[in-house]
Amino acid sequence: MSVRLSLLAILDQGPCYGYQLRAEFDRRTGSTWPLNVGQIYNTLDRLERDGLVEKGAVDEQGHVYWQITDAGRAEVSSWLRSPVERPAGTRDELAIKLAVAATLPGVDVADVIQAQRRASLAQVAELRAAVYPGADADGPEQLAWSLVVDSMVFAVEAELRWLEHVERRLEQRPERALGLELSTVRPKRGRPARSAA
Repeated sequence: MSVRLSLLAILDQGPCYGYQLRAEFDRRTGSTWPLNVGQIYNTLDRLERDGLVEKGAVDEQGHVYWQITDAGRAEVSSWLRSPVERPAGTRDELAIKLAVAATLPGVDVADVIQAQRRASLAQVAELRAAVYPGADADGPEQLAWSLVVDSMVFAVEAELRWLEHVERRLEQRPERALGLELSTVRPKRGRPARSAA
């Protein structure tokens, strides 16, 4: 998720100081992605370095207000018009875990899947039971919160469907796993052996 561009988009609404940006980010994401203030100020420094924001007025409490530049507005506009691109490879821990488990002799992959299914079902139940913590149950903050929570529910539901798919794939194999033994073919690269001196 682009914290950088999200903060920039908020600044496109008007100048803000660091804590204010954090509060606005929380309001607009339903506090589902916690940011610390240090992260916000580091991001603001990088945005300033890149010419996308600049320091503005300082109020009587010493808050420095950051404001977006024309280049920053163009960056926000481009971001909002562009689709989110997903990386080509996976770093999904569950996918890697099940792929490895399916190739390990003696591992009951069905047990691994069941443990994950129980955790995923508990997570989706918790998300569905979540109640908006704010006072305005019909306002834009509640809508933002519910959009993020819905996304999280759909992601867990997709994970549950994928677990069913993995089970079906494994049931089609009589041995229920690939059972790869360590390869006897040695890779060409590696740490060279120490020579006896």
